[in-house]
Amino acid sequence: MSATGVAAAACAGSAAWLVMGRDRGLRRARAVLAGGGFEAASGDAAWRRAADYAGARVRHEWWALAGGAAVALLGESVVPLILGAAGVPLVRRVRRAGDARLEGERRAAAVIALCGVLAGEVRAGRQPGEALRAAAGGGLGEARAGVLAAARFGGDVPGALEEAAREPGAQGLLGLAACWRVAVDRGAGLAAGLERLEGALRAERDQRADLRAQLAGARSTAVMLAGLPVLGLLMGSALGAAPLRVLLHTGAGLGCLAVGGTLEGAGVWWALRIVRGAEER
Repeated sequence: MSATGVAAAACAGSAAWLVMGRDRGLRRARAVLAGGGFEAASGDAAWRRAADYAGARVRHEWWALAGGAAVALLGESVVPLILGAAGVPLVRRVRRAGDARLEGERRAAAVIALCGVLAGEVRAGRQPGEALRAAAGGGLGEARAGVLAAARFGGDVPGALEEAAREPGAQGLLGLAACWRVAVDRGAGLAAGLERLEGALRAERDQRADLRAQLAGARSTAVMLAGLPVLGLLMGSALGAAPLRVLLHTGAGLGCLAVGGTLEGAGVWWALRIVRGAEER
């Protein structure tokens, strides 16, 4: 089979797979609206659960493969299909990094809420261990059971909190462990320390959010500049210059594609690295 045939088959398969769910949904909707009864409604609910399960399994990185197949069909070359397949693990890595960052932010917000609730419970007259058991939530992460067990049976609560602080976004638990150790060993006010800790963590979170908002323009500019070559290809196609045929079917075009793609990737990586460095500092 020729390269064009391979690209066309892959593109057709991707398109059929992406459209299949919508066509099935339309058929189910017509069946229900036409009076299909309880069985039709039950079948629609079962299909919806299956579609939700499939949607949870299908990740955004597979759009890179679908896009590569589409460009392969337009350019009559298998090269874009190969590049799209190679881009799947890269997009998956970026998605996982974004998911990890969001999870860390949620955990940091849960730690702040834990400090506030715990301070309120202590001021209400509860003992520290009892207050921790009442206030413990998502901020403790997977170490929640160990922390609660230490609080219930008189174990090493600061050590358990320090263990929980190893999870991304839960570094504020180190301050909670320090407040707990000082309050228990020296009799200092736990509620006052927790309130100061909550204020410090909240101020740090707001500062980080403000910095991210200020750097959003730089990140958007880098992404926009990275998309300019695509705009150039579209303009060339509109003018009848057939840039895809030149890039994918000539030696000079393939060389330009390789060099340009390498420089493009290096430029985007460097720009985003500068932005991430500014955020970390």
